Formats: sequence, structure tokens, C-alpha cells
Amino acid sequence: MANGEQRLSFERPIHELESRLEILKKNSDSLEVRDEIQRLRLGLADLKKKVYANLTPWETVEVARHPDRPQTVDYLETVFNEFIELHGDRKFRDDRAIRTGWAKLDEFKVMVIGHQKGRNIKERNACNFGCAEPEGYRKAVAKMKLATKFHLPIICFIDTPGAFPGISSEERGISQAIAESMFEMSQLRTPIICVVIGEGGSGGAIGIGVGDRVAMLEHAYYSVISPEGCAGILWKSRDFKENAAKALKFTSRDLLQFGIIDTIIQEPAGGAHSDRHLMSSRMKQFLRSSLRELSRIPVDQLVEERYKRFRNVGVFFEHAENQISAEETSQENQ
Repeated sequence: MANGEQRLSFERPIHELESRLEILKKNSDSLEVRDEIQRLRLGLADLKKKVYANLTPWETVEVARHPDRPQTVDYLETVFNEFIELHGDRKFRDDRAIRTGWAKLDEFKVMVIGHQKGRNIKERNACNFGCAEPEGYRKAVAKMKLATKFHLPIICFIDTPGAFPGISSEERGISQAIAESMFEMSQLRTPIICVVIGEGGSGGAIGIGVGDRVAMLEHAYYSVISPEGCAGILWKSRDFKENAAKALKFTSRDLLQFGIIDTIIQEPAGGAHSDRHLMSSRMKQFLRSSLRELSRIPVDQLVEERYKRFRNVGVFFEHAENQISAEETSQENQ
């Protein structure tokens, strides 16, 4: 493990095994030691798979927030052949929490929209830690409309704790900006692919999350509220964040089961941050296949199915009898 890399609490057995390996590598002259190193390497790979296959919801949040996790700019560098950034909403300023621009993925020319958190303190302050303000969503909508004008697909990378909740953001209409973004995305006449690559927090995420195909990385999360926020409301204390994480049902497996997302993109053993090259390769494979699939679907059908899909999110019946009873009541009222 590289010096300075953040270590998560549940990774302790992995760290201990890695430390043993480092010690043995310094004394690998004998055949017995080399055999032991090989054995430990195989054991380490198996341990990573086992640990990351059984993460709790809160541990998933920790992985999704890992400071070394690939962000939008990382995928722009490794997945796409070219990227030309476009700035500003033509009304107020350029919001660095959302990046937009033309890109090329093999034979496809696309528009990429994505949240950006930043790596160091300077970048994070400039990006508002990935929390976009109204101008960020207005910029996104303007660039999406530009892509539609040229009949080019749109790819959105979602990675935000939520939209910026400050007074300045409210004064400039953050809720309206998000609502308008969702409305516009629901009727854009071009394919839209959305991928939750880290945190998918509340309206900040759904503001660029209305798509024909919605995917999540295996250890990302997508939720109406953060675990800390939920714990503060229901339990009156952030100390219950693990309980809240479990109750929110926001992991990729949960959301695939609920039909909120279409696909889970598997991460390397140890999380996306442990092998960025492999993660980028899997991301590129998913985007390439999705673009080819969506390009064969008539635009009218895309728009109609996209709208129905998001109108049905959150609609459910606990029992079939309740559904029949509700329908009978509706008919009586008519």
C-alpha cells in the first residue's frame, strides 16, 4: 500500500497481510521465502474479494468517499480519447463542481457531464467538494441541449454528497435549477447514460441522473439523504449513521433489486481506487456497449420510456389486495 493512502477500518486484516508481504520481499533470497510470498499473494487476493464482497452499507459509504477513488476527471483521461471542456452557464459564472465538455469514445462523439470533488484542499475548495450550485446545473442543461442539437449522446458521471445548501445557492434558485434540469433531461431527444461513480446524494445527484440507462459502480451509493443526515433526523444524533445506512437501502444491490438502476459495474477487488486501470477498462466497456445499444432505439421510444421510468420510481404496492382496493376506490370516486 502506498504511503499516505487512507486506510479504512474494515481493511485491517488486509493491511496486516500487506505488511507481512513487504517484510518478506526484503528477504526473498531463499526458495522457501519466495514460496511464502507467492502463498501470501494468493491469500491477499482472496481476502480482498471476501472483505469487499461482504461490506455493510456504512462500509460501502466509506469506500464511495475514499479520497483516492477515481473521479470524473480521471475517467475523462483514461476512458475517452479526447476531451474539450466547455465552461459557464452564460448567466452567472462557471461552477467547477460540474465539468462539461465534448469527448470521444472510440467511434462515438459524446457530451460528458460530471461532478468533480477535487483531490487536494485547493481543488476541493474550488469544486465546493462536489456540491454544485444553481449555475452548475444550468451549465449542464445548456451543454445537454447543445449535444441534442448535434444529435450526440450524453454521458453523466454522478459523484456528489448533494447540491450546495448555502444561502447564496438558495438565493439563486438551487431547487428550481435542479427541477428544470430533471424536466429538460426527461425530454431531450438523444441517448443519455448516467453512472453513479461514488456518492449519489439527494437532489444534487438526480439533477443530472435522468437517463435511458442508469448504472452504479459496485461500491457506490445512491440515496435521498446522507446516512448522517438521516441519523440526525430520526435518531437526533450522527452516532446512528450505521443504522441509518442500513435502513436507507441505498447500495447498488438494493437499487438493482428495486429497479432504480439497470446495471452494476463491478469494481476491482479492493475497490475502484485499488486499480484505476482495470476500473477504467470496465467503465469503457459498459459505456461502449450502452452507446451501441441505445443508438439502435428510435428517439421517440427512448424519450417515452425514459419518462415512464422515472415517473415509476418510488411507486409500489405492499399487497395485491391493497392494489385492488385502491383501484375500486378510484372507480367509486369517479
